[in-house]
Amino acid sequence: MLTIKRCPTILSNYQEGSEGLGCGRNCLGQCCVPGSKLPLYTFKRRHTIAGEKDAEVAHIPFLESVLLGEVIPGNYGFIAQLNEGRHLKKRPTEFRVDKVLQDFDPSKFNFTKVGQEEVLFRFEESEENKIQYLEKALVLDSPNVIAINVSPIEYGHVLLVPRVLDCLPQRIDHDSLLLAMHLAAEAGNPYFRLGYNSLGAFATINHLHFQAYYLALPFPVEKAPTKRSPWKSEKGGIKIFELCNYPVRGIVFEGRNTLDNLSLAVGNACICLQDNNIPYNVLIADCGKRVFLFPQCYAEKQALGEVDQEILDTQVNPAVWEISGHIVLKRKQDFDRASEDYACKLLAEVSLSEERFEEVKDYILEAVATGEVQTKEEERADFVEDEVPDYDTLKINHNAPMHMNESRPIFP
Repeated sequence: MLTIKRCPTILSNYQEGSEGLGCGRNCLGQCCVPGSKLPLYTFKRRHTIAGEKDAEVAHIPFLESVLLGEVIPGNYGFIAQLNEGRHLKKRPTEFRVDKVLQDFDPSKFNFTKVGQEEVLFRFEESEENKIQYLEKALVLDSPNVIAINVSPIEYGHVLLVPRVLDCLPQRIDHDSLLLAMHLAAEAGNPYFRLGYNSLGAFATINHLHFQAYYLALPFPVEKAPTKRSPWKSEKGGIKIFELCNYPVRGIVFEGRNTLDNLSLAVGNACICLQDNNIPYNVLIADCGKRVFLFPQCYAEKQALGEVDQEILDTQVNPAVWEISGHIVLKRKQDFDRASEDYACKLLAEVSLSEERFEEVKDYILEAVATGEVQTKEEERADFVEDEVPDYDTLKINHNAPMHMNESRPIFP
């Protein structure tokens, strides 16, 4: 068994000392959620991926955090951020780091132990094909919840926990990935991204969840050049690329037609990696139109003593945000001397070797090729014309600063 020293994140006010409290604290467990009333946001299932001119703005409230950050000079534009307090309260990692698929263990910390006061709203597909936000709505089943991250990285840092009462382990399935992509599409803001870390790739809790936050800068990986993969099919409007000239090797999926097709292709790839015990990270960008997939090996190299000690001393766990170019540093001394060379050195430890990446890429492309996506004719047969949105549309200006207006993210 491989074991490594970890510096976990505190994700809930109830993470420490929550044992034995029972259901008297209004938690997200089976004891308290059914029959309770929580804020509810419902979305319409999207039959097309919105372009820049018709992206919708969600009436979604988010938290605000003030953290110190700067763009590191250099070719990539890595973003260094100082977040000193994030690792001070330590909770031991409660699962193996050499197994991507592990069963859910109710005795370990999970999101059913979170208090309902940390829930912003439920996020559910509308049964009436209608977008709406309700301050209080009765919970009758296992809800998808958006909860605050009490140890945020950036502005609006939240957690998406699909079907919280089902106690799903940290493994992607098609439904949960599609839900995450709908959240990206509903936010309608290119500066709002979702990330996923598998076990073995610095997920800290074995309870299915995605993270998301706003960063009003392009991630370096979003600007990285790409080349077409050898997968020639474009069934369902899916294109697959490989990152070029970036410290971490990765695959980029782009969808032109439906979120369903894109999530199916990416989901097949993620399931393939899970089944082959390959740790990975996922970044959902461009309002759900682009997804980055990063197979990685940092935890394995760390456990085997193959990571440079200078990198280990920074205590940075390179998960999806760091791999995407947002380097969260825990010590001021590291922040003060942050450089592009350091960022590249850190991320190089994450990346698979060229030979191993080619092998894994073949697994991914085979998994995507054997999956079923809808053709344009099939999409037309299933298409139901969307209603006119009941709020203003958003024209995205990628260079404009973000601000808040009436509790929703918009651009000037």
